Amino acid sequence: MESQLDPMKDDLPLMANTNYMLVRHYVLDLDVDFKSKVIEGIIVLFFETGSQYLKTSSSSKECCQSQFDETCKVTACEACYTPVTTVSACSPKLEYNDFAVCGKGEEDTSDKNGNHSNEAQAPGISSSKDICDIQNHGNKDFLLVLDCCDLSILKVEEVDVAAVSGIEKFTRSAKLTDVSKELGNLRNQIVHELVTLPADCWKEQLYYFTRCSQAPGCGELLFTTGTWSLEIRKSGVQTPTDFPHAIRIWYKTKPEGRSVTWTTDQSGRPCVYTMGSPINNRALFPCQEPPVALSTWQASVRTAAGFVVLMSGENSAEPLQLQEGIMSWYYYVTMPMPASTFTIAVGCWQEVKQQGFTAAIQTNTKFSLPSSQADFRWHEEICGHVEYPCRFQDPAARLQAVIPYRVFTPHCLMECCEEHLLQLIPQCLSAAYTTLGTHPFSRLDVLIVPSNFSSLGMASPHIIFLSQSVLSGGSQLCGTRLCHEIAHAWFGLAIGARDWTEEWLSEGFATFLEDIFWARAQQQLSHDEVKGQQELKALLRWRRLRDEVQNSEEELQVLRPKKESTGETSESGASVVKHGLKAEKVFMQVHYLKGYFLLRSLARTIGEASYLSSLRKFVHKFHGQLVLSQDFLCMLLEDIPEQKESGLTAESIFQNWLDTSGIPKPLLEEGETWKESRLVQQVSGEVTKWIRTNQMMRKSGKKKRRLDEVVFQKLLPDQLVLLLESLLEVKTLCPRILQCLEKTYQLREQDAEVRHRWCELIVKHKYVPGYEDVEKFLREDQAMGVYLYGELMVNEDVKQQELARKCFAAAREHMDASSAKVVAEMLF
Repeated sequence: MESQLDPMKDDLPLMANTNYMLVRHYVLDLDVDFKSKVIEGIIVLFFETGSQYLKTSSSSKECCQSQFDETCKVTACEACYTPVTTVSACSPKLEYNDFAVCGKGEEDTSDKNGNHSNEAQAPGISSSKDICDIQNHGNKDFLLVLDCCDLSILKVEEVDVAAVSGIEKFTRSAKLTDVSKELGNLRNQIVHELVTLPADCWKEQLYYFTRCSQAPGCGELLFTTGTWSLEIRKSGVQTPTDFPHAIRIWYKTKPEGRSVTWTTDQSGRPCVYTMGSPINNRALFPCQEPPVALSTWQASVRTAAGFVVLMSGENSAEPLQLQEGIMSWYYYVTMPMPASTFTIAVGCWQEVKQQGFTAAIQTNTKFSLPSSQADFRWHEEICGHVEYPCRFQDPAARLQAVIPYRVFTPHCLMECCEEHLLQLIPQCLSAAYTTLGTHPFSRLDVLIVPSNFSSLGMASPHIIFLSQSVLSGGSQLCGTRLCHEIAHAWFGLAIGARDWTEEWLSEGFATFLEDIFWARAQQQLSHDEVKGQQELKALLRWRRLRDEVQNSEEELQVLRPKKESTGETSESGASVVKHGLKAEKVFMQVHYLKGYFLLRSLARTIGEASYLSSLRKFVHKFHGQLVLSQDFLCMLLEDIPEQKESGLTAESIFQNWLDTSGIPKPLLEEGETWKESRLVQQVSGEVTKWIRTNQMMRKSGKKKRRLDEVVFQKLLPDQLVLLLESLLEVKTLCPRILQCLEKTYQLREQDAEVRHRWCELIVKHKYVPGYEDVEKFLREDQAMGVYLYGELMVNEDVKQQELARKCFAAAREHMDASSAKVVAEMLF
């Protein structure tokens, strides 16, 4: 299939043939080397035969079930094993050398195309038709295809899980006729029994995953790497059923690999982290990228002493010293998640603590019942996901309003985090719980990432990355962004999109819920104050959507670009993410904004209380699963059958909101209503004052007029954003007005959203005294400054163009790849 894809196009290929083999668990054993900027190590993948090749005979099912029950009985009494100690206490990397069959694999033996030195170049991944022919005719070896990019693959081998001591409990009695084939079947049977252990055996499962990952190899496998994939085969094996279900891969990342970024933090110390790359994690480890490949993982990461390893994991890892100057960190996850959600950050992070505060908040809120508990009986409902230790079925978890949390940051930002961020987290977590109920994840780390981070925030299981840009200017931006990322725990992580092109199912929901969470986190606000804030926010988002629709390609404005074929894959499971590699798409807000307005419209139609009740029902029904737009819409409309009479149907929503470009027709009718809001009217009055004052100053020429005669009102941050956006529409503002604006509202001390609009005013009016503010913004607020470069260039002013090139030259080395590409196209 790879030969049919042009890697220069904007679509991102998902190459893994998940319909034939599906990864269920990863064991990673990694070394992080900051000198070479390389992560090197081993990954062991445990598979099940995919949906196309599942054995369905009743005898197999009965036999499997009996062993399933027996194994659980045995393991229940052995839950004292602790995988943390086992993994951390020894380095599998040291042991693997003893198990190597041919003594190869310690050097990078791939050529410039990434091909194994012992195997000729393969022509590329077969199309789904070719793979189907392979299986039907049985005249070629089966190819396991993994998503892989920017990796040096050193060696691939089958793992002899049958050699693990005590593994006999996972085997059924069988007479071995063809010894070689039966041994292969036995190993695959062991893996099947291991990956399908019941949820209450999770500790024992992790223990045996660890043991199996350290088992000897039993034969090298042939492999070839392509631009987007790793192909693996075993001579003579023609079906997924007979292909090894546990394989070990030795590999290295490359310094230029696009899944992680090597940079320095705000204190000048080296660090590396996954920054939400468009290619996800395939340049960090070979994996199956399609969302359907829900898997668990465990990882041991070694690095020099003084560095802290943070990762998406259920446990708060503590470092173990392996030798002088080398520490090992171990994390695990028992909730199956797409490999794209795996996140790691290694740096000299400092934990921010405020003694007595955290414990008090958690104690006071732990047993406060959310309104969601009254909607339906949680404990009597059965979850619809595959079996795992689910918090929705845990009575203690259902009462936990604030999950344990930690904050990490570069040393120079500790005071700022303690002043703003630390106090907001329990308020936002509690507000989210009050709105949606049980937290899907057991704990939360929050990390302030380096300034080259290309977004204001990113949520992953058990960890949130926040840009330093959210820390300045009070609590508004920090609180709303934190609420947005916390909302992703439910929408985006616990409930994922089955087709990545439906980003709105994650970002639209998070944008809508951030307003609900933030209103409740502020606690003291009246109903009218909440309504006023949300109407002001709606107007700002409307303006942003309007501008984006006017300045972007129509095909990028569609929330469901594949329409009726959304969610479809090839026979092998391979597919493409439409526009997944388009650099400018990273900076577009259309999926956030149109998704938000759709959900807001539904809430207004149904009534907020009924709507939130339906959201909680949706969460409980679909957590731990992948969904499409119709899953949500159909469930919602079933809850409110009376709306069908008014013409509200899934088909009408697809037509008006999801399948078309531009601003949805229902939204066009609503756009004017927010201007009547009290907070918006207040801003309109202030805009009028500034315009009138500007006109008087321009008429008076060099004669100075007293500005202190005009009284300007104090404005909220969102009101300041609207004020500055409105003034951007004024053709000319004189320098004294700009000077007075900054002084009146202390614009340099405001949050990044306000300062961004201030910088736009500076650039538009060539206000030279403000150029230092622009330079500072481009240096410290890279998550928001990309389009300022374009504005500096479009005026064709020599000083502004010099400023743009100077700032880009200073930031380019560490800048996010997508950002650097977009800016370079603007400048050169």
